[in-house]
Amino acid sequence: MVGGVLAAMLAWLGTPIPPSAAEPPMTDVPPAAAARPAEPAARVFGALPDGREARLFTLDAGGFRATVTDFGAILTSFLVPGRNAGDPATDVVLGFDDLAGYVGTHPYFGATVGRCGNRIAGGAFVLDGTTYRLATNNGPNHLHGGLVGFDKKLWSARPHVGERGPAVEFTLVSPDGDEGYPGRLTARATYTLTTEGELIVEMEATTDAPTIVNLVHHSYWNLAGQASGSVAGHELAVNADQYLPVDAGSIPTGVFAPVQGTPFDFRPELAPWRRVGTAIEALPPDAGPGVPRGVDHDYVVRDWRPDGTLRTAAILRDPKSGRTLEVRSDQPGVQVYMGNFLDGSLRGKAGAVYGPNAGLCLETQKHPDSIHRPEWPSVRLAPGETYRHVMVHRFTR
Repeated sequence: MVGGVLAAMLAWLGTPIPPSAAEPPMTDVPPAAAARPAEPAARVFGALPDGREARLFTLDAGGFRATVTDFGAILTSFLVPGRNAGDPATDVVLGFDDLAGYVGTHPYFGATVGRCGNRIAGGAFVLDGTTYRLATNNGPNHLHGGLVGFDKKLWSARPHVGERGPAVEFTLVSPDGDEGYPGRLTARATYTLTTEGELIVEMEATTDAPTIVNLVHHSYWNLAGQASGSVAGHELAVNADQYLPVDAGSIPTGVFAPVQGTPFDFRPELAPWRRVGTAIEALPPDAGPGVPRGVDHDYVVRDWRPDGTLRTAAILRDPKSGRTLEVRSDQPGVQVYMGNFLDGSLRGKAGAVYGPNAGLCLETQKHPDSIHRPEWPSVRLAPGETYRHVMVHRFTR
């Protein structure tokens, strides 16, 4: 616990976290005396319309439990144990009880989205002199990989016990031309659960021809419990001094704007931390009834460098339960999305109604529409290169 707090403080100051001050490197092997966790258990989750079978995998470690499915490489639940012996565990991720919910229309609950997460303006881009046209599934723009993105594909799965704990490695081969993208891409998304309450998501990809990649994990978090209603009472700290303003189609304008003095200001040094509700109540300022409210913007992570160092991107806290989620990543941006477009039409686990702001997404990523901004960290991937993206979700209770 002390190490986690110190790590967060150092990250807020923009200082790379020395291994001695934080947790052991991810390559460290747990002590030999520790009991070896069990391999993730698998069961049938349901059948897809074409008859293929999807499976659900359960990862258990240190009282924490995660379930993931090979359909969309989706995190379907995450249970945080109670503080005291005998207290019930709480599921803090929005989702569905069965496969049918994920096959149907939903806002990417728990999904691995790609090839390119977030938006691409106009649904087109130029790469090495060739124009590629993608599906325009978000008004005039391309969103989260298209009409049948990675969240709607059946991945292959390899459950195993890794050095850090039980894990499932999902693999997907996306053919040349898939949703309009060039090159045959092999993508992997690995979920690992540690006894310290960390859910580690590691994504990587390789290609046989130049293409673009920006894999994004898209869970909706509610630390009071997935059925508890709005996250307006949660407290949020975002390790960023700048955010990306957007146009009417939610495409970044190209400016890195200061958060200070705006409703987007969730800097961690503010005392007390700001409630999520402060932005929900303020954005947009002239909205009428029924207009979605809250942040849906990318933030620029402080002092990011392309060196693979994990930096704290954001910390979310539920003051009533005391549960905290810290998200650390090696990516330059984090999209903060406050579930503005949830409208109560979806029923989730145990019949929960997901109304406005019922969950909050913290999506670490390359900045949206980066393919049109050559001065930003590149989403281009060439043969012989490996795209990598690591994010660590650290829970305290």
